Amino acid sequence: MRPNRVSVLRIAFALGIVFVCMTATAASAADFYKGKTIRIIVGSAPGGGFDTYARLVARHLPKHIPGTPRTLVTSMTGAGNLIAANYMYNKAKPDGLTIGHWVGTLVLQQVLGNKRVKFDARKFNWITVPKPSYTACIVAKDSGITNMDEWLAAKKPLKLGGMGPGSSISDIPRLLVNITGVPLQLIEGYGGAARIRLAIEKREVMGGCWSPDVIFSYWPKQIPAGELNFVIQVGVGRHPSFPNVPNLLEYAKNDAQRQLAGVVGRNAHEILRAFSLPPGTPKDRVELLRKAFADTFKDPQLLAEAKKSRLIINPISGPRVAEAVNEFFQLDAELMARLRSILVPKQ
Repeated sequence: MRPNRVSVLRIAFALGIVFVCMTATAASAADFYKGKTIRIIVGSAPGGGFDTYARLVARHLPKHIPGTPRTLVTSMTGAGNLIAANYMYNKAKPDGLTIGHWVGTLVLQQVLGNKRVKFDARKFNWITVPKPSYTACIVAKDSGITNMDEWLAAKKPLKLGGMGPGSSISDIPRLLVNITGVPLQLIEGYGGAARIRLAIEKREVMGGCWSPDVIFSYWPKQIPAGELNFVIQVGVGRHPSFPNVPNLLEYAKNDAQRQLAGVVGRNAHEILRAFSLPPGTPKDRVELLRKAFADTFKDPQLLAEAKKSRLIINPISGPRVAEAVNEFFQLDAELMARLRSILVPKQ
């Protein structure tokens, strides 16, 4: 049956309205961002992995946003990124000009009832994650420990640098003690991996746990020379860069411990390095920035710079990050109680 002329005209009219609306939205976005500055707030100290990824994005993001706004990266350190996260939720203006880049695993602290958490992670607008995260623990050779067998047999606790509850830099060592029983003293309060790096070099602490690609970028010569050694890793299987280093899951003695390692080490890998917007940010600006970040992560200039700096780019979409966040709120009560006893400080 052939459509009548009236139907064809109605369809054409509707399509015309859609086109006009899309054009108007793009024009509106260009008008809004033109001459503006987008601020990326990083929850950890300058020089660390979060700061490095934020500055990489900031150098290339403007050309993928209508109006070509300026970008500014600022640090807001303290409480293991919690100050930045709370600020983004409670004080940042929801206009699409303030983007947060803080430790996404603080979501778990909310789920576990940490009273210092002043946000509801389900209400953030999640933009993207530049790459799934992996965690490994590195130890200085002159500590006398170069592998897990030596660590398990050590008579004195090994000092590791930490940030605060909710950061993988602190949560992984806590979990490590619970599952393996290694002698370990966690020294918290460092503002990020960059400051722990300096503490290791000064031998204030003898090691730490964070992203392997950032660790490689810090010590490109010392690691191959054996001056610093990976002793254990957390994530899905063994990292291809160090296949002989055991995974924490290999030390789990029962299903309960395997569940703990899975939640902290594996499930959290999708949200650790998330970029987010405050609740209430207009939806069109959320979608515009999601697209802009996606285009930025395909930018040949960014990819070349990332390769030179040994940074991995394998983005996860905002909707998937939101799903991963919601999954933390579906943990069963018994598992949550075990996690709480290990990861949440006594109030």
